[in-house]
Amino acid sequence: MKAADRRRAILELVLSGEDANVERLTSNLGVSEATVRRDLTALAREGRIVRTYGGAAPLMQIGGHEPEASLEERKALQRDQKESIARMAATFVDDGDAVLLDSGTTAAALARMLAARSDLHVYTTNLLVVTALVGLPEVRVTLIGGDVRPSSMGTFGPLAQLALSRISVDKAFLGADGVVAGVGLCEASAEQAYLKECIIRQAAEIFVLADSTKLGRARQQHWTPLERGWTLVTDGDATADQLEPFRALKQVRVAVAN
Repeated sequence: MKAADRRRAILELVLSGEDANVERLTSNLGVSEATVRRDLTALAREGRIVRTYGGAAPLMQIGGHEPEASLEERKALQRDQKESIARMAATFVDDGDAVLLDSGTTAAALARMLAARSDLHVYTTNLLVVTALVGLPEVRVTLIGGDVRPSSMGTFGPLAQLALSRISVDKAFLGADGVVAGVGLCEASAEQAYLKECIIRQAAEIFVLADSTKLGRARQQHWTPLERGWTLVTDGDATADQLEPFRALKQVRVAVAN
């Protein structure tokens, strides 16, 4: 078994809540204790797990979930990286597409890159996207209504879920608090995680916009699985070790913005 596959299997076992001690992992994977310990050390160094005495545990079991940043904090974080990700993501959008832009500041940056497109229909749960695109003659904007989260200026809840069930799009661009290869998107609330699942069901193609600080990050308690083909769009600060687990998955295409 390749190191990337083995570490992905270890990560899935740790995040599943099973007893992830070295002895159990060694038995499940059929490798030596030394190999398991090296893999655990590597996963902990990448910020995916926390080493414990004799094994490992998910980050959220150790310190609780990480507090969400405010909207102003989100706007300031990784600003240049988000702009480069948005430019790369825009290359996947064609004139005439129907696209869905998720909540968050990276999706808002992508919206600004799409202002010159023709015959574009943008569905969004993101009020920042509406501000960027509404009134442009070649861009039709449809806001998916619902409750509003001040930390992202995004809509969510039953009304948003119902509206999503009535549409379909060519491409959906999703943000996340974290993305873990073989597991999915990490979110602060069950409502957010489920809304992304609703979006995935209605899109022909899925793109995840995540800067390098979010790769392998599992600091929230709720998850959206990624069980079909999708594209990761990240920035040039992503290391080879961060990208290896994603590139090892056949259903994932990786696009790195320089």
